Amino acid sequence: MKPRLLYFLLLPAALFAQTASSAPATIETKLAALEAATKSAQSAGDTAWMLVSAALVLMMTGPGLALFYGGLVRKKNVLATMMQSFILMAVVTILWAVMGYSLAFGEGTPFVGDFRYLFLHGVGSAPNADYAGTISQQTFMIYQLMFAIITPALISGAFAERMKFSAMLLFMTLWILVVYFPMAHMVWGKGGLLNAYLGGKVPTLDFAGGTVVHITSGVSALVCALYLGKRVGYPAEDMKPHSLVLSFIGACLLWVGWFGFNAGSALSASGLAASAFVATHFAAAAATLGWVLAEWMTSGKPSVLGAISGAVAGLVAITPASGFVQPLPALFIGFAAGVVCYLMVTVVKAKFGYDDSLDAFGVHGAGGTLGALLTGVFATSAVNDALKDSAGKASALGLVDGNGGQILNQAVGVAIAWVLAIAGTLIVLKVCDATIGLRAEPDDEVQGLDLSMHGEEGYVIES
Repeated sequence: MKPRLLYFLLLPAALFAQTASSAPATIETKLAALEAATKSAQSAGDTAWMLVSAALVLMMTGPGLALFYGGLVRKKNVLATMMQSFILMAVVTILWAVMGYSLAFGEGTPFVGDFRYLFLHGVGSAPNADYAGTISQQTFMIYQLMFAIITPALISGAFAERMKFSAMLLFMTLWILVVYFPMAHMVWGKGGLLNAYLGGKVPTLDFAGGTVVHITSGVSALVCALYLGKRVGYPAEDMKPHSLVLSFIGACLLWVGWFGFNAGSALSASGLAASAFVATHFAAAAATLGWVLAEWMTSGKPSVLGAISGAVAGLVAITPASGFVQPLPALFIGFAAGVVCYLMVTVVKAKFGYDDSLDAFGVHGAGGTLGALLTGVFATSAVNDALKDSAGKASALGLVDGNGGQILNQAVGVAIAWVLAIAGTLIVLKVCDATIGLRAEPDDEVQGLDLSMHGEEGYVIES
């Protein structure tokens, strides 16, 4: 047969074979490209949400908490009080970069992390799949930093108007090392004692920081208030808030920022984030009404201070539960927190006579404890099915799912947070007191910490 004739006879078969062999490769290539594009889009969306959430949580400290606390003190202490929140934005950031992130999220013992991320070594653009697979570890790190910043700042409400600035700096530095970093590792770190998702021995549910943030800060606040004693003139002198306008603005900023705090803890722009967002808002609204109604019934007038305090109480209580509960339980948790925290700052505080200046314990300690326990009641896999059993099915979470034992796990987590906060805070206070002294001089306290500690005044009215 002639070569030219053979060529024309075999050409169709060759073309068919080439098409048949190349078509699957083309489809596979397109599918791979589509999958890569989808993952890239998801990562971009999740990263954008997490960076916004990080900014929202930072906003909770400054200006949110700074304004909220600043308005609640007397005008001679407004700058000193706001400075405590602001300076912690700087101090905690440095500690976090040097060792804090590693101690909280490195794999160490069940109680504290190791030094693998010292000076943020290895914390870059690659995700850490143990914590968040669709965002960079650096994004995760900076988001978690904002929690570390606000937690010690919450404590400052208990010793407002009477601790030296230098003592505050030393106390907060030691406290975050002794209390916060270990607690964060136990609840959220891989292999942590209380981590329900990453190998904890006592699986405790804490979506956004009921134990880590609010119980540790609130209980530590009570210890500080008892250790330092009452302010000069308390309770005989009038120590009402000097500007509820400032506190009102601060409370509104806290409410808005809390969406980053709770919904951001989903670590993705997802349905779970939306669910936590809804639960957070519903709880804050219900708690506002709960506090206002309780106050109205007992004192005869609903106050602005009561309304904003109630909102914060609800936000505190829903924090551990926000990513686990449906909207109606969120309303219940919020309302209960409003009433309980109102009783804590009026009846209980008056009965025992301690001077928790800005009610850090009554709101954060009590509210965080209540929320952590109620998480064990209302948590459901219908909201969060990330926890799986050995067969790969979603595990029952709380009592409403048929897992009543979770309430005991929550109680153990609460107890550990209380014990660590009490013991750690007492140790740190004694160290600070023995080295540089804690309390401002009586004359400085009477003059006001703005002038005596910082040489400035918050309000200068010139004729």
